[in-house]
Amino acid sequence: MSAAANDDFLDPSNSSGFSGYASLRYNDRLADKISLLAGQINAANYRFLKLVAEFDALDAWAGYGFRSCAHWLDWKCGIALGAAREKVRVARALEGLDVVNEAFEKGELSYSKVRAMTRVATKENEDFLLMIADHGTAQQMEKLIGTLRSVCLHDIGECDLRYERIEQEYAAEQSEQNFQEQARSLFYYQDNDGMWVIKAKLAAEEGEVVIAANPWNPVVLGG
Repeated sequence: MSAAANDDFLDPSNSSGFSGYASLRYNDRLADKISLLAGQINAANYRFLKLVAEFDALDAWAGYGFRSCAHWLDWKCGIALGAAREKVRVARALEGLDVVNEAFEKGELSYSKVRAMTRVATKENEDFLLMIADHGTAQQMEKLIGTLRSVCLHDIGECDLRYERIEQEYAAEQSEQNFQEQARSLFYYQDNDGMWVIKAKLAAEEGEVVIAANPWNPVVLGG
């Protein structure tokens, strides 16, 4: 079967022969394409911010009669002023953060994570922050960085201790997530009538997604 024919077979709009297995394969391929593109977008965001940093350092925006680099980005690139100011801040903050720069350039870090990290990142703590970023979500990064930043602003002497506490809390959270992942299970088969019988054990968030996607009234057992 040619690649084009294979793609057609895996297209859910083509109802002929589209089995449950093919559906899973198609979903996996979509996920791979999205993940690949996300990495490319991350790398492009890195290049964009490095150009912005250089443009800002040269005050090149001043020659166009604007008040700041953020105002120029708003005009030239269509980025809202608040978001433009944040991009300029991140671009400046990346200076000297070799570890963060390397991961960002490779597409391993999203702009959302880098934006959070650069609020507190230094040469001394960027390895720790990258460890958190590698294993956590952008939302977790925002939460942890917000907590760390508030403590450090209040009492610089507590920062090292707070790093240790955050690392312990994060390790505990990851341990719980790993336990739930290992406890997940999925069992399914087709009965004599051709209907699918499915039994699954999912984490709370995943279960909510499945229930929400159910077009029929769900039957909750044990309630």
